This record gives sequence, structure tokens and C-alpha cells, in this order.
Amino acid sequence: MSLRKKIANSAALNNAVEWLVAGYLRLAQATSRWERVGYEEMDRAGENGEPIIGVLWHQRIMAAPWLCDLSRHRMCTLTADARAGRLAGNVQAKLGMENISMSSHKRHVALTRTVIEKMREGCSIGIACDGPRGPARVSSTVPIIWARTTGSRVFMVAFSARKVFVAGSWDKMFLPLPFSRGVMMCREWTETVPRRASAEDIEVYRQKLQDALNDLTAEADRYVGRVPEELPTP
Repeated sequence: MSLRKKIANSAALNNAVEWLVAGYLRLAQATSRWERVGYEEMDRAGENGEPIIGVLWHQRIMAAPWLCDLSRHRMCTLTADARAGRLAGNVQAKLGMENISMSSHKRHVALTRTVIEKMREGCSIGIACDGPRGPARVSSTVPIIWARTTGSRVFMVAFSARKVFVAGSWDKMFLPLPFSRGVMMCREWTETVPRRASAEDIEVYRQKLQDALNDLTAEADRYVGRVPEELPTP
């Protein structure tokens, strides 16, 4: 094994990096002024012990541990089983969340069964609709399938801030910077996916969720004075 791979696979080094990232995110959260907008129904669901499905864009995932009140919800997120996904999942765990590793070899049926079991245990589920590899701002059908299968309520979340670092990644990931002003925004997606929805129906609902999440994310950007990014025309 090469020295580079040994370093990359070092449990001690990975753990140190995870704590460093978690510490930075705590700093950015603690030193900035944040507003929570639209969380009444999600908070009420948590207080009632009702597991929900939380959805966001991968671009805004760095603030995931604060986009749901973890004192009200036990939240489990999905992360890829690749090295970067494991690191992200471990960072989220250090910030109070749980995670399910999404193996590229795991069938969607098996993954859905795992999610259903978690929700039966009272755990809410969070997913980046376009993760883990994109294309950016294009929702998969996964949250639609889960909403249909579990009958759970779906809440869309987004964050934005005056000062962020925009990474050169496929999703143009937002990294919140310290000493800023930001907003955490939530809105329930009130569509009901029929249990016997056809493939054509699923696509219609997928597009509706995608449009609604884009609208919420743009609203969060405007709230802090940012110009929402232009999205590609379908």
C-alpha cells in the first residue's frame, strides 16, 4: 500500500480531521446571528414524537445538524459509503446526528427497508435530494418513494448566510463562515403521494418537490441579501 493510501486510511488522522471540521462548523454557528423561519410544524411534529422526512440540496448540507432541532428530533441522515461520505457522516455524528451508509451495491429496496425500520423506531430521516453525486439541483425519486411508502410528512429545509465560502465542487457547496448573519428556513411539502402512484405520477411529484425546494432555497438566499443562482433551463 502506498504512503498516500496509508495516510488516507489512517483512522487517527480521519478522526482528527472530523473533529476539526465539526469544531469549525460549531464556531461558524456560534459566532453568527441566525434566524429560524417556518419551523413551527416541524417542531410540533418532533414534540409529538412523529418521525418526518427532511430534504435539502447537497449544496446546503454543511449546516444539516442545525437545520432540524435535534432536541426535538432524533435525526438520521444518509451518507455515501465512499471515503468522503464516511467522513461527512462521522462529522454529522459528532454534531449529534445518526447516519445510514448508502452502499453503491445496496439495492434501493433494501435501503428503503432500512429507512422504514429506522422510522418505526421513531427516527426522522434526512436526505440531500441530489446527493451524493448529482447532478446538482436535480432531485432523485428517492424521497418521493419514501413518502409514498411510509406516509410520513416531508419538510424542506435550507440555509443561507451573508458570508459563505462557495466550494468548487459539483454542487458549489456552501460553507458557512464565522461572524455572519444567516437564516435557517423550513417549509412543509404538502403534496400527498398516492400509494398506487404510477411511474409517471412519481415523476410529476419529483418535479414538484424539486421546484418547491428550489423556491425555498432561493427565498433563503434573498432573505439574507444574496442573489439566488440561476438554474439551468430543463
